[in-house]
Amino acid sequence: MSFLPDPNNLFSSVNIWLAVGLLGQMLFGARFVIQWIMSERIGRSIIPLPFWFCSFGGGVVLLSYAIHKEEIVFIIGQGMGLIIYVRNLFLIYREWRDGRINIYGD
Repeated sequence: MSFLPDPNNLFSSVNIWLAVGLLGQMLFGARFVIQWIMSERIGRSIIPLPFWFCSFGGGVVLLSYAIHKEEIVFIIGQGMGLIIYVRNLFLIYREWRDGRINIYGD
């Protein structure tokens, strides 16, 4: 089995799941680029809101892929990460709701 998509059958189940896995990895990896750009922009290390959304979105997609591939180590890792991402998004939401932070950046 090759790790490259089969060009003769682009919409096969294997290729679709490969695309899902790659999409999840791109979303998950984008969070680091976002964090780096935002930190450089303000001159100190921060974790901006889009970091958590990319973490959550990438985590959900990668968990789906891991479940499809039946990879227990991957499933546990992504599942535990999702708990942290959801908790952080909830904490940010609560601060925003109470007027303690401005998530819009203005």
